[in-house]
Amino acid sequence: MLATEISDALESAGMRWLVGGMSVLLLLTLIREIPRIPGKLLVLMAAAFLDMVGLLMIVPLLPFYVSRLAGESGRIELVGVEIGTGELVGIVMATFTLAQLTSAPLWGRFSDRHGRRPAMLIALGMAAISYVLFGFADSLPLLLLSRLVQGLGGGTVGVIQGYVADSTDPAQRARALGWLSASTNLGVALGPVLGSYAVELGDLPFWAEADRATVAHAAPGVLAAVLCVITMAFAARFLRESNEGRGRSKARVPVHQALLEVIRRPLVPPSRLILTYAVAIGAFTGATSQVALSFEARFGIDDKLIGYVFFWIGAISVFTRVLALGPLVDRLGEVRLSRIGIATLVTGLVLVALADSLPELAIAVAMLPLGTAFTFPCVTALLSRVVDQNNRGMYMGLQQTFGGMLRIAMPLACGYAFDHHGVTAPFFVAAACVAATLPLGYGLGRALTAGESGSSSRN
Repeated sequence: MLATEISDALESAGMRWLVGGMSVLLLLTLIREIPRIPGKLLVLMAAAFLDMVGLLMIVPLLPFYVSRLAGESGRIELVGVEIGTGELVGIVMATFTLAQLTSAPLWGRFSDRHGRRPAMLIALGMAAISYVLFGFADSLPLLLLSRLVQGLGGGTVGVIQGYVADSTDPAQRARALGWLSASTNLGVALGPVLGSYAVELGDLPFWAEADRATVAHAAPGVLAAVLCVITMAFAARFLRESNEGRGRSKARVPVHQALLEVIRRPLVPPSRLILTYAVAIGAFTGATSQVALSFEARFGIDDKLIGYVFFWIGAISVFTRVLALGPLVDRLGEVRLSRIGIATLVTGLVLVALADSLPELAIAVAMLPLGTAFTFPCVTALLSRVVDQNNRGMYMGLQQTFGGMLRIAMPLACGYAFDHHGVTAPFFVAAACVAATLPLGYGLGRALTAGESGSSSRN
Protein backbone atom coordinates (compact mmCIF):
# COMPACT_ATOMS: atom_id res chain seq x y z
CA MET A 1 0.00 0.00 0.00
CA LEU A 2 2.74 2.44 0.99
CA ALA A 3 4.81 1.56 -2.07
CA THR A 4 1.83 2.17 -4.34
CA GLU A 5 1.05 5.54 -2.77
CA ILE A 6 4.65 6.79 -3.07
CA SER A 7 5.19 5.52 -6.62
CA ASP A 8 1.85 7.01 -7.73
CA ALA A 9 2.83 10.36 -6.19
CA LEU A 10 6.17 10.36 -8.00
CA GLU A 11 4.54 9.43 -11.31
CA SER A 12 1.94 12.19 -11.10
CA ALA A 13 1.88 15.23 -13.37
CA GLY A 14 2.23 17.39 -10.28
CA MET A 15 5.63 15.86 -9.55
CA ARG A 16 6.85 16.65 -13.05
CA TRP A 17 5.70 20.25 -12.64
CA LEU A 18 7.45 20.40 -9.27
CA VAL A 19 10.70 19.13 -10.76
CA GLY A 20 10.43 21.62 -13.60
CA GLY A 21 9.76 24.48 -11.20
CA MET A 22 12.65 23.53 -8.92
CA SER A 23 14.96 23.23 -11.93
CA VAL A 24 14.11 26.79 -12.96
CA LEU A 25 14.59 27.97 -9.39
CA LEU A 26 17.97 26.25 -9.20
CA LEU A 27 19.13 27.97 -12.37
CA LEU A 28 17.84 31.35 -11.21
CA THR A 29 19.64 30.90 -7.88
CA LEU A 30 22.94 30.26 -9.62
CA ILE A 31 22.35 33.10 -12.09
CA ARG A 32 21.77 35.47 -9.17
CA GLU A 33 25.14 34.48 -7.73
CA ILE A 34 27.07 34.92 -10.99
CA PRO A 35 28.06 38.59 -10.39
CA ARG A 36 29.68 37.54 -7.10
CA ILE A 37 31.74 34.74 -8.62
CA PRO A 38 35.21 35.39 -10.12
CA GLY A 39 35.26 34.89 -13.88
CA LYS A 40 37.99 32.25 -13.81
CA LEU A 41 35.91 30.21 -11.36
CA LEU A 42 32.80 30.54 -13.55
CA VAL A 43 34.55 28.76 -16.42
CA LEU A 44 35.54 25.90 -14.13
CA MET A 45 32.01 25.71 -12.70
CA ALA A 46 30.49 25.45 -16.17
CA ALA A 47 32.86 22.64 -17.13
CA ALA A 48 32.24 20.81 -13.84
CA PHE A 49 28.47 21.16 -14.28
CA LEU A 50 28.41 19.65 -17.76
CA ASP A 51 30.74 16.84 -16.70
CA MET A 52 28.59 16.00 -13.67
CA VAL A 53 25.36 15.97 -15.70
CA GLY A 54 26.90 13.26 -17.87
CA LEU A 55 28.17 11.26 -14.90
CA LEU A 56 24.87 11.38 -12.98
CA MET A 57 22.89 10.37 -16.03
CA ILE A 58 24.31 6.88 -15.59
CA VAL A 59 25.21 6.39 -11.90
CA PRO A 60 21.63 6.00 -10.57
CA LEU A 61 20.91 3.52 -13.38
CA LEU A 62 23.87 1.24 -12.59
CA PRO A 63 21.98 -0.96 -10.08
CA PHE A 64 19.24 -1.59 -12.64
CA TYR A 65 21.79 -2.42 -15.36
CA VAL A 66 23.58 -4.80 -13.00
CA SER A 67 20.28 -6.46 -12.06
CA ARG A 68 19.33 -6.85 -15.73
CA LEU A 69 22.70 -8.27 -16.78
CA ALA A 70 22.79 -10.64 -13.79
CA GLY A 71 19.75 -12.46 -15.18
CA GLU A 72 16.47 -13.61 -13.66
CA SER A 73 18.07 -15.27 -10.64
CA GLY A 74 19.77 -12.04 -9.59
CA ARG A 75 22.81 -14.04 -8.49
CA ILE A 76 26.05 -15.19 -10.12
CA GLU A 77 28.84 -17.50 -9.05
CA LEU A 78 32.31 -15.96 -8.83
CA VAL A 79 35.32 -18.19 -7.97
CA GLY A 80 32.98 -20.63 -6.27
CA VAL A 81 31.11 -17.99 -4.25
CA GLU A 82 27.50 -17.07 -4.96
CA ILE A 83 27.02 -13.30 -5.08
CA GLY A 84 23.69 -11.45 -4.83
CA THR A 85 22.52 -8.34 -6.64
CA GLY A 86 23.39 -5.96 -3.80
CA GLU A 87 26.95 -7.25 -3.65
CA LEU A 88 27.24 -7.12 -7.45
CA VAL A 89 26.23 -3.45 -7.37
CA GLY A 90 28.87 -2.87 -4.73
CA ILE A 91 31.52 -4.54 -6.91
CA VAL A 92 30.61 -2.45 -9.97
CA MET A 93 30.65 0.75 -7.90
CA ALA A 94 33.95 -0.27 -6.32
CA THR A 95 35.61 -0.92 -9.71
CA PHE A 96 35.45 2.77 -10.56
CA THR A 97 36.73 3.74 -7.14
CA LEU A 98 39.60 1.23 -7.18
CA ALA A 99 40.89 2.70 -10.42
CA GLN A 100 40.31 6.25 -9.19
CA LEU A 101 42.13 5.84 -5.89
CA THR A 102 45.15 4.44 -7.74
CA SER A 103 45.28 7.29 -10.23
CA ALA A 104 44.27 10.25 -8.00
CA PRO A 105 47.63 11.17 -6.41
CA LEU A 106 49.40 10.53 -9.72
CA TRP A 107 47.04 12.92 -11.50
CA GLY A 108 47.60 15.40 -8.68
CA ARG A 109 51.37 15.17 -9.07
CA PHE A 110 50.99 15.39 -12.87
CA SER A 111 49.01 18.62 -12.44
CA ASP A 112 51.62 19.99 -10.01
CA ARG A 113 54.32 19.45 -12.64
CA HIS A 114 52.54 19.98 -15.96
CA GLY A 115 49.44 22.01 -15.10
CA ARG A 116 45.81 21.47 -14.05
CA ARG A 117 44.37 22.08 -17.53
CA PRO A 118 45.97 19.17 -19.47
CA ALA A 119 45.10 16.77 -16.65
CA MET A 120 41.43 17.75 -16.89
CA LEU A 121 41.29 17.43 -20.68
CA ILE A 122 42.77 13.92 -20.65
CA ALA A 123 40.33 12.83 -17.95
CA LEU A 124 37.34 14.15 -19.89
CA GLY A 125 38.40 12.21 -22.97
CA MET A 126 38.65 8.98 -20.99
CA ALA A 127 35.22 9.63 -19.47
CA ALA A 128 33.64 9.96 -22.93
CA ILE A 129 35.06 6.56 -23.92
CA SER A 130 33.76 4.98 -20.72
CA TYR A 131 30.23 6.30 -21.28
CA VAL A 132 30.10 4.73 -24.76
CA LEU A 133 31.22 1.41 -23.27
CA PHE A 134 28.52 1.73 -20.61
CA GLY A 135 25.80 2.41 -23.17
CA PHE A 136 26.59 -0.68 -25.21
CA ALA A 137 27.58 -3.02 -22.37
CA ASP A 138 25.79 -6.34 -22.89
CA SER A 139 27.60 -8.22 -20.13
CA LEU A 140 28.82 -7.61 -16.61
CA PRO A 141 32.53 -7.74 -17.65
CA LEU A 142 31.96 -4.97 -20.21
CA LEU A 143 30.07 -2.92 -17.64
CA LEU A 144 32.99 -3.37 -15.26
CA LEU A 145 35.41 -2.28 -18.01
CA SER A 146 33.45 0.93 -18.55
CA ARG A 147 33.76 1.76 -14.86
CA LEU A 148 37.47 0.88 -14.86
CA VAL A 149 38.21 3.24 -17.76
CA GLN A 150 36.26 6.05 -16.16
CA GLY A 151 38.00 5.48 -12.84
CA LEU A 152 41.47 5.67 -14.38
CA GLY A 153 40.57 9.04 -15.85
CA GLY A 154 38.55 10.08 -12.84
CA GLY A 155 41.38 10.79 -10.43
CA THR A 156 41.18 14.50 -11.18
CA VAL A 157 38.76 15.62 -8.47
CA GLY A 158 41.84 16.69 -6.52
CA VAL A 159 43.10 18.50 -9.63
CA ILE A 160 39.89 20.53 -9.83
CA GLN A 161 40.05 21.31 -6.12
CA GLY A 162 43.67 22.33 -6.54
CA TYR A 163 42.58 24.57 -9.44
CA VAL A 164 40.17 26.38 -7.12
CA ALA A 165 42.74 26.64 -4.32
CA ASP A 166 45.28 28.12 -6.77
CA SER A 167 42.77 30.75 -7.87
CA THR A 168 41.34 31.97 -4.54
CA ASP A 169 42.52 33.53 -1.30
CA PRO A 170 42.65 31.14 1.69
CA ALA A 171 39.81 32.91 3.50
CA GLN A 172 37.53 32.47 0.47
CA ARG A 173 38.34 28.86 -0.41
CA ALA A 174 35.45 27.19 1.42
CA ARG A 175 33.02 29.61 -0.26
CA ALA A 176 34.66 29.05 -3.66
CA LEU A 177 34.60 25.28 -3.20
CA GLY A 178 30.96 25.66 -2.22
CA TRP A 179 30.22 27.46 -5.49
CA LEU A 180 32.05 24.72 -7.41
CA SER A 181 30.14 22.07 -5.48
CA ALA A 182 26.89 23.90 -6.21
CA SER A 183 27.52 23.69 -9.94
CA THR A 184 28.40 20.00 -9.72
CA ASN A 185 25.37 19.33 -7.55
CA LEU A 186 23.16 21.10 -10.05
CA GLY A 187 24.50 18.43 -12.38
CA VAL A 188 23.69 15.86 -9.68
CA ALA A 189 20.13 17.19 -9.60
CA LEU A 190 19.52 17.35 -13.34
CA GLY A 191 21.62 14.38 -14.52
CA PRO A 192 19.53 11.56 -13.01
CA VAL A 193 16.31 13.04 -14.36
CA LEU A 194 17.84 13.29 -17.84
CA GLY A 195 19.09 9.72 -17.46
CA SER A 196 15.61 8.49 -16.58
CA TYR A 197 14.15 10.42 -19.53
CA ALA A 198 16.82 8.86 -21.77
CA VAL A 199 15.66 5.40 -20.68
CA GLU A 200 12.13 6.38 -21.75
CA LEU A 201 13.41 7.06 -25.29
CA GLY A 202 13.14 3.33 -25.83
CA ASP A 203 9.37 3.54 -25.40
CA LEU A 204 8.90 6.03 -28.26
CA PRO A 205 6.82 4.62 -31.12
CA PHE A 206 9.25 5.37 -33.96
CA TRP A 207 11.62 2.63 -32.72
CA ALA A 208 11.00 -0.90 -33.94
CA GLU A 209 9.66 -3.16 -31.19
CA ALA A 210 12.80 -5.30 -31.29
CA ASP A 211 15.08 -2.26 -30.91
CA ARG A 212 13.39 -0.47 -28.02
CA ALA A 213 15.17 -2.28 -25.22
CA THR A 214 18.54 -1.67 -26.90
CA VAL A 215 17.81 2.05 -27.31
CA ALA A 216 16.66 2.38 -23.71
CA HIS A 217 19.85 0.65 -22.54
CA ALA A 218 22.26 2.64 -24.74
CA ALA A 219 20.71 6.13 -24.70
CA PRO A 220 21.96 7.35 -21.28
CA GLY A 221 25.56 6.36 -22.02
CA VAL A 222 25.55 7.86 -25.51
CA LEU A 223 24.04 11.14 -24.33
CA ALA A 224 26.52 11.29 -21.44
CA ALA A 225 29.41 10.78 -23.89
CA VAL A 226 28.13 13.62 -26.09
CA LEU A 227 27.93 15.93 -23.06
CA CYS A 228 31.45 14.93 -22.08
CA VAL A 229 32.83 15.81 -25.53
CA ILE A 230 31.07 19.18 -25.35
CA THR A 231 32.61 19.78 -21.93
CA MET A 232 36.05 18.85 -23.23
CA ALA A 233 35.73 21.34 -26.11
CA PHE A 234 34.48 24.04 -23.74
CA ALA A 235 37.38 23.49 -21.31
CA ALA A 236 39.95 23.47 -24.13
CA ARG A 237 38.61 26.78 -25.42
CA PHE A 238 38.01 28.76 -22.22
CA LEU A 239 39.87 27.17 -19.29
CA ARG A 240 43.21 28.78 -18.51
CA GLU A 241 46.06 27.30 -16.52
CA SER A 242 46.08 28.19 -12.80
CA ASN A 243 49.22 26.47 -11.52
CA GLU A 244 51.94 29.03 -12.10
CA GLY A 245 54.37 26.91 -10.10
CA ARG A 246 54.25 23.92 -12.47
CA GLY A 247 57.60 22.54 -13.48
CA ARG A 248 59.31 23.48 -10.21
CA SER A 249 60.56 20.60 -8.05
CA LYS A 250 61.33 22.55 -4.91
CA ALA A 251 59.91 21.15 -1.66
CA ARG A 252 57.83 18.44 -3.31
CA VAL A 253 56.95 15.53 -1.02
CA PRO A 254 57.10 12.07 -2.65
CA VAL A 255 53.66 10.48 -3.06
CA HIS A 256 54.55 7.34 -1.10
CA GLN A 257 55.98 9.38 1.76
CA ALA A 258 52.84 11.50 2.05
CA LEU A 259 50.65 8.39 1.97
CA LEU A 260 52.61 6.72 4.77
CA GLU A 261 52.53 9.94 6.79
CA VAL A 262 48.73 9.84 6.93
CA ILE A 263 48.88 6.31 8.33
CA ARG A 264 51.77 6.83 10.72
CA ARG A 265 50.66 10.24 12.06
CA PRO A 266 46.84 10.24 11.95
CA LEU A 267 46.51 13.08 14.48
CA VAL A 268 48.37 15.83 12.60
CA PRO A 269 46.00 18.26 10.83
CA PRO A 270 46.48 17.05 7.22
CA SER A 271 45.92 13.44 8.29
CA ARG A 272 42.82 14.28 10.34
CA LEU A 273 41.30 16.17 7.44
CA ILE A 274 42.07 13.45 4.90
CA LEU A 275 40.68 10.70 7.15
CA THR A 276 37.54 12.67 8.03
CA TYR A 277 36.82 13.26 4.35
CA ALA A 278 37.60 9.66 3.41
CA VAL A 279 35.44 7.92 6.00
CA ALA A 280 32.50 10.29 5.57
CA ILE A 281 32.45 10.18 1.77
CA GLY A 282 32.97 6.42 1.78
CA ALA A 283 30.00 5.87 4.08
CA PHE A 284 27.84 8.28 2.10
CA THR A 285 28.75 6.51 -1.15
CA GLY A 286 28.05 3.11 0.38
CA ALA A 287 24.58 4.19 1.48
CA THR A 288 23.67 5.83 -1.83
CA SER A 289 24.85 2.76 -3.77
CA GLN A 290 21.95 0.86 -2.19
CA VAL A 291 19.33 3.64 -2.42
CA ALA A 292 17.88 2.38 -5.70
CA LEU A 293 17.43 -1.24 -4.56
CA SER A 294 16.25 -0.28 -1.06
CA PHE A 295 13.74 2.31 -2.25
CA GLU A 296 12.40 -0.03 -4.94
CA ALA A 297 11.80 -2.74 -2.32
CA ARG A 298 10.29 -0.38 0.28
CA PHE A 299 8.53 2.27 -1.79
CA GLY A 300 8.17 0.91 -5.34
CA ILE A 301 10.59 3.50 -6.78
CA ASP A 302 11.93 1.93 -10.00
CA ASP A 303 14.45 3.03 -12.65
CA LYS A 304 11.98 5.53 -14.15
CA LEU A 305 11.37 7.20 -10.76
CA ILE A 306 14.75 7.01 -9.00
CA GLY A 307 15.88 10.15 -10.83
CA TYR A 308 13.48 12.20 -8.70
CA VAL A 309 15.20 11.04 -5.51
CA PHE A 310 18.62 12.08 -6.78
CA PHE A 311 17.15 15.32 -8.15
CA TRP A 312 15.94 16.14 -4.62
CA ILE A 313 19.40 15.39 -3.21
CA GLY A 314 21.08 17.57 -5.81
CA ALA A 315 18.61 20.43 -5.47
CA ILE A 316 19.00 20.66 -1.69
CA SER A 317 22.77 20.51 -2.09
CA VAL A 318 22.80 23.37 -4.59
CA PHE A 319 20.59 25.63 -2.48
CA THR A 320 22.66 24.89 0.63
CA ARG A 321 26.05 25.48 -0.97
CA VAL A 322 25.02 28.63 -2.80
CA LEU A 323 22.82 30.32 -0.20
CA ALA A 324 23.91 29.00 3.20
CA LEU A 325 27.49 27.72 3.10
CA GLY A 326 29.30 31.05 2.75
CA PRO A 327 27.43 32.88 5.55
CA LEU A 328 27.73 29.86 7.84
CA VAL A 329 31.48 29.58 7.24
CA ASP A 330 31.84 33.28 8.04
CA ARG A 331 29.83 32.84 11.24
CA LEU A 332 31.02 29.46 12.51
CA GLY A 333 34.32 28.72 10.78
CA GLU A 334 35.25 25.69 8.71
CA VAL A 335 36.13 23.40 11.62
CA ARG A 336 32.91 23.88 13.58
CA LEU A 337 30.69 23.77 10.48
CA SER A 338 32.29 20.53 9.32
CA ARG A 339 31.41 18.91 12.67
CA ILE A 340 27.82 20.11 12.33
CA GLY A 341 27.80 18.59 8.85
CA ILE A 342 28.95 15.22 10.15
CA ALA A 343 26.20 15.20 12.81
CA THR A 344 23.58 16.16 10.21
CA LEU A 345 24.69 13.40 7.85
CA VAL A 346 24.52 10.77 10.61
CA THR A 347 21.01 11.89 11.55
CA GLY A 348 19.84 11.83 7.94
CA LEU A 349 21.12 8.30 7.33
CA VAL A 350 19.31 6.98 10.41
CA LEU A 351 16.08 8.74 9.46
CA VAL A 352 16.22 7.38 5.89
CA ALA A 353 16.22 3.88 7.36
CA LEU A 354 13.26 4.70 9.63
CA ALA A 355 11.08 6.68 7.18
CA ASP A 356 7.67 5.17 6.42
CA SER A 357 5.94 7.96 4.48
CA LEU A 358 6.78 10.27 1.58
CA PRO A 359 7.11 13.45 3.76
CA GLU A 360 9.36 11.62 6.24
CA LEU A 361 11.44 10.24 3.40
CA ALA A 362 11.77 13.68 1.78
CA ILE A 363 12.98 15.26 5.04
CA ALA A 364 15.40 12.42 5.78
CA VAL A 365 16.88 12.40 2.28
CA ALA A 366 17.27 16.20 2.40
CA MET A 367 19.53 15.88 5.44
CA LEU A 368 22.08 13.91 3.43
CA PRO A 369 23.04 16.77 1.07
CA LEU A 370 22.85 19.21 3.98
CA GLY A 371 25.42 17.14 5.84
CA THR A 372 27.74 16.73 2.87
CA ALA A 373 27.44 20.43 1.93
CA PHE A 374 28.57 21.48 5.40
CA THR A 375 31.34 18.88 5.61
CA PHE A 376 33.24 18.35 2.37
CA PRO A 377 33.94 21.93 1.16
CA CYS A 378 35.10 22.91 4.66
CA VAL A 379 37.39 19.91 5.07
CA THR A 380 38.88 20.40 1.59
CA ALA A 381 39.38 24.14 2.16
CA LEU A 382 41.18 23.43 5.42
CA LEU A 383 43.42 20.85 3.73
CA SER A 384 44.38 23.38 1.03
CA ARG A 385 45.49 25.75 3.79
CA VAL A 386 47.73 23.29 5.64
CA VAL A 387 49.77 22.21 2.59
CA ASP A 388 51.84 24.38 0.25
CA GLN A 389 51.15 24.97 -3.44
CA ASN A 390 54.02 22.74 -4.61
CA ASN A 391 52.24 19.75 -3.03
CA ARG A 392 48.63 20.89 -3.16
CA GLY A 393 47.52 18.85 -6.16
CA MET A 394 49.18 15.73 -4.78
CA TYR A 395 47.60 16.10 -1.33
CA MET A 396 44.20 16.79 -2.87
CA GLY A 397 44.67 13.62 -4.90
CA LEU A 398 45.77 11.77 -1.78
CA GLN A 399 42.54 12.82 -0.10
CA GLN A 400 40.69 11.23 -3.03
CA THR A 401 42.83 8.08 -2.71
CA PHE A 402 41.89 7.53 0.92
CA GLY A 403 38.32 8.46 0.07
CA GLY A 404 38.48 5.93 -2.75
CA MET A 405 39.58 3.16 -0.41
CA LEU A 406 36.47 3.75 1.66
CA ARG A 407 34.32 4.15 -1.46
CA ILE A 408 35.40 0.60 -2.33
CA ALA A 409 34.90 -0.89 1.12
CA MET A 410 31.62 0.80 2.00
CA PRO A 411 29.57 -0.13 -1.11
CA LEU A 412 30.68 -3.72 -0.54
CA ALA A 413 29.79 -3.58 3.16
CA CYS A 414 26.46 -1.89 2.47
CA GLY A 415 25.70 -4.37 -0.31
CA TYR A 416 26.40 -7.23 2.08
CA ALA A 417 24.18 -5.59 4.70
CA PHE A 418 21.38 -5.24 2.13
CA ASP A 419 21.59 -8.89 1.03
CA HIS A 420 21.95 -10.43 4.50
CA HIS A 421 20.43 -8.03 7.03
CA GLY A 422 17.59 -6.24 5.28
CA VAL A 423 16.78 -3.30 3.04
CA THR A 424 17.40 -0.65 5.73
CA ALA A 425 20.65 -2.09 7.11
CA PRO A 426 23.00 -0.20 4.73
CA PHE A 427 21.90 3.15 6.18
CA PHE A 428 22.58 2.11 9.77
CA VAL A 429 26.03 0.80 8.79
CA ALA A 430 26.85 4.05 7.00
CA ALA A 431 25.59 6.19 9.91
CA ALA A 432 27.84 4.36 12.38
CA CYS A 433 30.89 4.89 10.18
CA VAL A 434 30.22 8.61 9.70
CA ALA A 435 29.69 9.05 13.45
CA ALA A 436 33.13 7.53 14.03
CA THR A 437 34.77 10.58 12.39
CA LEU A 438 33.47 13.03 14.99
CA PRO A 439 36.44 12.52 17.40
CA LEU A 440 38.82 13.56 14.61
CA GLY A 441 37.41 17.07 14.83
CA TYR A 442 38.07 17.54 18.55
CA GLY A 443 40.80 20.14 19.09
CA LEU A 444 41.41 20.47 15.35
CA GLY A 445 40.94 24.23 15.39
CA ARG A 446 43.58 24.64 18.12
CA ALA A 447 45.97 22.33 16.26
CA LEU A 448 45.61 24.35 13.09
CA THR A 449 46.08 27.62 14.94
CA ALA A 450 49.17 26.22 16.64
CA GLY A 451 50.67 26.08 13.17
CA GLU A 452 51.30 22.55 12.02
CA SER A 453 51.81 24.21 8.65
CA GLY A 454 52.18 27.80 9.68
CA SER A 455 48.59 28.48 8.74
CA SER A 456 45.56 29.33 10.84
CA SER A 457 41.91 28.39 10.78
CA ARG A 458 38.89 30.29 11.95
CA ASN A 459 37.08 28.26 14.55
